[in-house]
Amino acid sequence: MRQLKIAIAGAGIAGLTAARALQTFGFRPIVYEQAASLGEVGAGLTVSPNATHVLNALGMEGVLERLGMRPNRGGVKHWQTGELMVEISRGNEMLEKYGAAYYQIHRADLHRELADLVVTTDPDAIRPGHAFRSVEEHNGALTIHFENGTTASADVLIGADGVRSRVRAALFGEQTPRFTGYVAYRGLVPMANLPDGVVDPTSCLSTGPGRSFTRYLVRGGTLVNFVGLTERDDWREEGWSIRATVEEMLREYEGWYEDVRTIIRSAPPEGLFKWALFDREPLPNWTRGAVTLIGDAAHPMLPFLGQGAAMGIEDGMVIGRAFSAADSIGEALRRYQEARLPRANWVMLESRKTALNYHSGREENFRPGKHVSAESLGLMSYNPAAVPV
Repeated sequence: MRQLKIAIAGAGIAGLTAARALQTFGFRPIVYEQAASLGEVGAGLTVSPNATHVLNALGMEGVLERLGMRPNRGGVKHWQTGELMVEISRGNEMLEKYGAAYYQIHRADLHRELADLVVTTDPDAIRPGHAFRSVEEHNGALTIHFENGTTASADVLIGADGVRSRVRAALFGEQTPRFTGYVAYRGLVPMANLPDGVVDPTSCLSTGPGRSFTRYLVRGGTLVNFVGLTERDDWREEGWSIRATVEEMLREYEGWYEDVRTIIRSAPPEGLFKWALFDREPLPNWTRGAVTLIGDAAHPMLPFLGQGAAMGIEDGMVIGRAFSAADSIGEALRRYQEARLPRANWVMLESRKTALNYHSGREENFRPGKHVSAESLGLMSYNPAAVPV
């Protein structure tokens, strides 16, 4: 099994985690990335204990401590008054409760460190400029065709190529993602540009009718990452790098308490972006033959539980463990799917429900004991490095 030629389409967080996990178990996967050069866009993301278990096991514990931020407190505030309706303990309590810490980190930092770890282990493991086009199987071997006209042979193909996955389309046909009606704004503000007291607690969700606003610290507390989620039906462009204006976002958050608007006003004009959120229905099966899906290619989910990256990280570890434990490709892919599909599809559906909850404007949903979150749903108690596979 260790001699298998395992190809991964997509060098995002999920694809790189899978590559590193497979390397840890003695395999030599090759990651094919469509971009001409490696580089992850985006801003902050949360690494909850369920994902931290994986990254620690893959040799990144020091990276998370060095580049990540462990908030001591979190909370939920009222959109209009700024009242702290729910207070959440983070910090050492997460570590003591789950055996792994809760971090906030810049996506680009995590992506870079994962890629460095993969290529340090195998300098030829990542191959940019290879956009997946199609795959065919003949006598138990796969031939992968890329848009640059080249091909590659493999025994296994793992599709980690995102919400508009070409591997998924090759397996199950073209399925147009559904626009959810949600539009996200994101930005980064230097902490030094904000008045004292604006960022308290250090991690915070503010919620109101048809809107939510999440902000937290990254890069050692020097930057405030924020994401505003709104509802619209007149704009539905995708992409991480579509520019937005401060004035546009302020209009979306008209009437919100002043700290939110202060953060928006402080965003560098060239550093404010927006994108439309798309969704798919859960698949009953991710695998066909020797090809399977991980991450957003398998289960794209809305960001309201903060588990999108975490689910891809979980997938990466479990698929590595599945290949390590199995005696055949079929057994490995069966072990992987049985371990992951029920959980990931359930989190997809819970993320949809949480969106409705967060944008309901019902204050009674955000009182102690009532707030729905990844923690209250039990998602953080899952350890992908130890669950049965």
